Amino acid sequence: MRIAIVYNSTEESAKVTKKLRAMLLENNFILDQKNPAIVISVGGDGTLLSAFHRYAHILDSVRFIGVHTGHLGFYTDWREYNIGELIESLKSDNGEYIDYPLLDVEIYYDNKSKPTHFLALNESTIKRVDGTLVCDVYIRDEHFERFRGDGLCVSTPTGSTGYNKSIGGAVLHPRLEALQLTEMASLNNRVFRTLSSPLIIAPDEWIKMRPIETDDFVLSIDQVVTNENKVKELRFKIADERIRFARYQHTHFWNRVEDAFLGAKKRES
Repeated sequence: MRIAIVYNSTEESAKVTKKLRAMLLENNFILDQKNPAIVISVGGDGTLLSAFHRYAHILDSVRFIGVHTGHLGFYTDWREYNIGELIESLKSDNGEYIDYPLLDVEIYYDNKSKPTHFLALNESTIKRVDGTLVCDVYIRDEHFERFRGDGLCVSTPTGSTGYNKSIGGAVLHPRLEALQLTEMASLNNRVFRTLSSPLIIAPDEWIKMRPIETDDFVLSIDQVVTNENKVKELRFKIADERIRFARYQHTHFWNRVEDAFLGAKKRES
């Protein structure tokens, strides 16, 4: 089996990676950073996001495993103390996986005939840093609202516990085939109105945004941030591609949510 390792720059991650690499070689696994069947991420959720984007071009043939070296992550099931169990699971691997939906993002520019295409594991945001973002929002090509505010976030179910949650979005179970649209500091008064509530978009629906009186804005695709201008339209939908996790041991999603956001408080009580 061909395995790639992606790790962050912390001392702990480097130590765990060294140990993991040695154990993989001892058990006759092939380390292949270019064309792996398994990608092992060592770090946190940010490291796994980096690994996902590095290998997004071969999603149909690669599975991901997360080893966390900090706080419990939503994409990471393993710790240093049970790497031996991970090696044994890899040795008895039969191709099993669990897969989750991704976000498909298309950007149409005024001066280009074809759109630019991205995939996101967590979310994509559009916002202004030096003024109010104004854009028309469409659901299935039907005009829904004219948004005025700081920005908008479209998240996947797995990404709903990240930035989306911090701006008031709902937490969705990752098996749901849905997208979520959440507003950032929308402007609402007697003249301007938005729904001011997160929207859950069905699997056969899509979201379009058309900037109005906005020449430039900041676009994020997971942790990648770019300054955009001359954008005519942005389209968001559930991607045809999916991410696959080789999960030999699986922590229940709601246990992850409890541990990440409530666990410390519960242990203190």
